[in-house]
Amino acid sequence: MRIHKEGRTIVFGVVIFCLAFISNIAWITAFDNLFSKIAGTLIVLVGSFVTYFFRNPYRPIQTDQSVVYAPADGQIVDIDTVFEKEFLMQDCLKVSIFMSIWNVHVNRFPITGKISYTKYHPGNYFIASHPKSSELNEHQSVVIETAGGISILVKQIAGTLARRIICYAKVGGQAIQGEDLGFIRFGSRVDIFMPLNAEIQVKMNETVKGNQTVIARIK
Repeated sequence: MRIHKEGRTIVFGVVIFCLAFISNIAWITAFDNLFSKIAGTLIVLVGSFVTYFFRNPYRPIQTDQSVVYAPADGQIVDIDTVFEKEFLMQDCLKVSIFMSIWNVHVNRFPITGKISYTKYHPGNYFIASHPKSSELNEHQSVVIETAGGISILVKQIAGTLARRIICYAKVGGQAIQGEDLGFIRFGSRVDIFMPLNAEIQVKMNETVKGNQTVIARIK
């Protein structure tokens, strides 16, 4: 299993700590009492979870500029028509993906194009599945303009537990469909704003996977 680069230092530190902790327990108690067995089990579970959280599964895709792939793993919690007032300044179709702590937290570019806008917004840390979190929570906005002149806005949104949004997009750079857009640590959400004529391919509460599930088809 690959570990995402944003988690390698953390995973290494946690693993070293867990090994040292277990070694000390084994040396002092030889796991001959209930407390030492429970403590040893808990520390193994913590180390396993941290390693699991930062996993980065290999997800090859069939690149296709007529489709928008899911930029994240999770559950569809909102499909709506909204006015995007930060950059696009027009009515858009919005699809929201909620990532629980059990989902892969790598964010990927849903389509290929030029990065025309990116901005970080400080904010609150409400539950990421709530619709208002899109505007009120800490978030990072990225706009990708395709060769066909279509602009898509991707918004990385922090949740209750998330305290750091990592974004690799730079204005003037190139977004490559399927490659890493960034990473959000712990529970969070990603919104995708698309043209009104996009054909949505997902439904509410559907479970999606980054680089595998087609969110919409672009005309």
